[in-house]
Amino acid sequence: MTVAAAVLAAGRGSRLGGDASKPLLDRRGRPLVAWALDAARGSELAPVVVVVGYRGGEVRAAIDAHGAGAVEVVENREREEGIASSLRAVLDALTGRPEVDAVCVGLADQPLVGAEAYRRVAATHGELVIPTYDGHPGNPVKLARSLWPEASALRGDVGARALARDRAVHVDCTDTGSAADVDTLEDLERLQQEDQ
Repeated sequence: MTVAAAVLAAGRGSRLGGDASKPLLDRRGRPLVAWALDAARGSELAPVVVVVGYRGGEVRAAIDAHGAGAVEVVENREREEGIASSLRAVLDALTGRPEVDAVCVGLADQPLVGAEAYRRVAATHGELVIPTYDGHPGNPVKLARSLWPEASALRGDVGARALARDRAVHVDCTDTGSAADVDTLEDLERLQQEDQ
């Protein structure tokens, strides 16, 4: 089974205030998107797709500057709609590749998600696989190709977990990192304090 990896990095991060871009926020001298891509690339899943949107040129430049490697960058021109549009951009990029059976989708604002989470989720059997961290659902979420039409029909600020219902398989990834989001400047400050 061929499983791709994807990182969604198109959002603005309206809770940050101003014109800040979450993927470009600095953690230990590197943008958050670089940390997220480290995990996706380190998983050895392929291909790796990253979706950019808000301040897309700057996010692309940050990806290039931090060793993009074999990463495909996709532009989300409908990013104002929310996360569902970024998910569609990933699926559109992969649909024409029949060798890809599933994709593990992570977020650029979760820099503590590790490569092992991607590997563990990818290796777990099921159409929809959701990792848990201390019992709470997180990312990356694996979507089998059989669910892509349904996922492509999602709209608004909802992601793949909206498909969960009774079909999701959960796998514990607590020991692989953390799915803590950086949604606000306070979240970033807390993360930086933990890094010290």
